[in-house]
This record gives sequence, structure tokens and C-alpha cells, in this order.
Amino acid sequence: MTAVMQGVRILEVAEHTFVPAASALLADLGADVIKIEHVERGDAMRGLASSGTVSIPMNVHVLFEHSNRGKRSLALDLTSPEGLDIVYKLAATSDVFLTNKLPRVRKKLKIELDDIRAQNPNIIYTSGTGQGERGPEADRGAYDFLAFWQRAGVAMGATPSDSDTLVGPPAPGFGDSIGAMTIAGGIMGALFHRERTGEATTVDVSLLSTGMWAMGQALALSVLTKTPWQGPPSGHRSNPLVGSYRTKDGRWLGFSCLQAGHYWPEACAKLGRPELATDPRFADHASLMENRVEASEILAAEFATRPVEEWRERFADFSGQWTVVQSTLEAATDPQSVANGYVQDLENAAGTPFQMTAVPAQFGGEPAPTRRAPEFNEHADEVLGELGLDFEAVLDLKLRGIVA
Repeated sequence: MTAVMQGVRILEVAEHTFVPAASALLADLGADVIKIEHVERGDAMRGLASSGTVSIPMNVHVLFEHSNRGKRSLALDLTSPEGLDIVYKLAATSDVFLTNKLPRVRKKLKIELDDIRAQNPNIIYTSGTGQGERGPEADRGAYDFLAFWQRAGVAMGATPSDSDTLVGPPAPGFGDSIGAMTIAGGIMGALFHRERTGEATTVDVSLLSTGMWAMGQALALSVLTKTPWQGPPSGHRSNPLVGSYRTKDGRWLGFSCLQAGHYWPEACAKLGRPELATDPRFADHASLMENRVEASEILAAEFATRPVEEWRERFADFSGQWTVVQSTLEAATDPQSVANGYVQDLENAAGTPFQMTAVPAQFGGEPAPTRRAPEFNEHADEVLGELGLDFEAVLDLKLRGIVA
């Protein structure tokens, strides 16, 4: 793997998932990430015991690992002059400053843009927020469940219009992880710009902006037609070969054959119903679309007669676009996932083996190797030693509670 971020140092003053996951991604690509944690409790994610739907096994805190792999941890009291001075010294040696602190907190801690730029005029100042740096709610915090999922229109788009309940996010940190990729891409773009022009710019990504980008096509259609976007009613089909069908054993098959008339005869043959290809109701694309409800009902009845593995075999060489709908466990062992290294093996600090998703972008034809997240304050002596502090100086900082 080409470590495209090798030689880049990132100073992170952030916690939870949205922003830390961005530097974790860049750490996998070779960046040196120094994570500043609260001097007593550390990153709040360290103490998270539940994702909201499932308890987190404490022997491997995979939610924390996902967002903090490959970093170095230093726990500081940022409210002390000495702790702030250490942050300033680290900023002077860094390429990127990354934070998710609210504007009022940044001001209180003296880590605003001008404060950090006073230490290093060439640093890329990056912030991740709930609703953006400007506007009446710039100083209001948020989670991806709120700003990304509900406020940006994602929840309404995922919820069938005839549903009595609102669909929730499909996974913990769903919007956070998508937003983190956006932050990481922004940082890489800013570094490229600095390399080409010599100008150090800022990067600003919010959960709201990321959600709106994910809904970009729907949002543009909504604005153009003056119609809010919402998921179609349950069971709605605009095309019999687009959507999902349940199998005999309760599994699902997904189809996305936009040119339904072209693929219909072949699909009918795979179903064991070749006569449907010449049925006047479905003989060409126009008639198939006109009678799409009947065609969909026939497909639903046929797919319900056999288990998923039989359909997998029957449709193995189908030229249309389809897939078996998989769980996360199945995705992790999918032959394509394995062949491309999309899941990486590693061990935590205690030596317990586990697996995590690899960075989605690959350079040099290989997946980025993943390293474990740091223990709390694991690298204090190392990082402070790099700043020129000797043993006695570090010990003094620890005794006075400035360093954990």
C-alpha cells in the first residue's frame, strides 16, 4: 500500500466519532495523528457502554477502535497554561489541526484559528460541526442521528410514505463515518492546495452538510419540483426488476435492472417461467411497465418458492444487475470483501484479536493496513519527549495533573 499521508502530522482535539474517525482514516494511510484527550476521563467514547441497540463488549471496544486506530494518545488539562502551551508546541510541528469543539469552547480553550495560526501560519485548521460554522445554530452541538439523519432529509427519504413510524439509522455512527470520509477528503485537498500554492486554508465540514450531500439528487429534485422527498409507499414498484424480493427461507434478493424489458426474458428463464417472456402483458418494455404490478406479483410469488441458495445458483450468470441481500456478518466474509482486503485483522492493546473495516480508498493496489487504537495517555512520554521535555519535566507535569 502506498502510504500517501506519510510525513503528515495531525493534531486532534476531538472526541466521539464524526471528527476522530477522519484522522483515524488518515492514520491508516500513514499520517502521524496525536490525539489530545481529557486529562481525567479521556475521549467520551472510551466510556460508552452501548450503541443504543446493543451492548459493547468491553474486551474490545470496537466503536472506539473504529474512530481512533493508529493514533498516539496524550491526555492534557487544556484549561491550564502549561497544557495549552504543549498544544501550541505540538501545533507548531503539525500540518493539520483537527477539532470538533464548539466555537464557544474553542474560544474558551484558546484554540481558535488565530490562536493556532499564531503558532504555525502554515497549518490546515479543520473543524467538524453539527450545523456548520455560521448561522444562528453554529454554537449548538448535534449527533449524526439529529443533524445528518433527521435534519438533512435522510430519515424522511428512508421512510415509506405510508409508514406510521420514522425509520432510524441503519448502524451506530452511520452519518459520522460518512462525514469522517468527507473531512478526510477535505484535509487531503487542503494539503494538496498548500503544496501547490503555499496557502494554508481551512476545512469546515458539518453533519448537516454531509447529510444534504448524500441526499443531493433528491434535494435538487425537491427544490426544482417544490415537492418534499419521501420514500415511496411500502411495496411500491416503478419497475418489476428494481427492488427486493423475499425468498422461501426468509432471505432477500435485490434487483436493479433499469432496462427491465431487456433483461425480462432472461430473468423469466432463470425463474423457470420462460413463457412469461412472450406473455402479451410483458412482451416489451412498454407493456411490462404498464403491467408492472402484475409482473411484480408474479415475481414475488416465484421467488417465495425457493430458498436463497437455490436462487443464488440459478442467477449466478444472470447478465442483469442483482445481489443477495446480506447482513454485516456476510459482508465481512463476502469473497469480494476478502479478495480486496475490505476487512482487516488486528489486535487491541491487550492482544485480543478482532476485525475492522479497512479504509475504502486503496492506493498502490493494496488495502491500507490497520493498527489498533491507543490506550488512554499511552504515548505521553513519547510525544512530550519529542518536544524536548526530559523525564523530570514530564514527571512534574504528571504530579501537578496537567498530564495524566
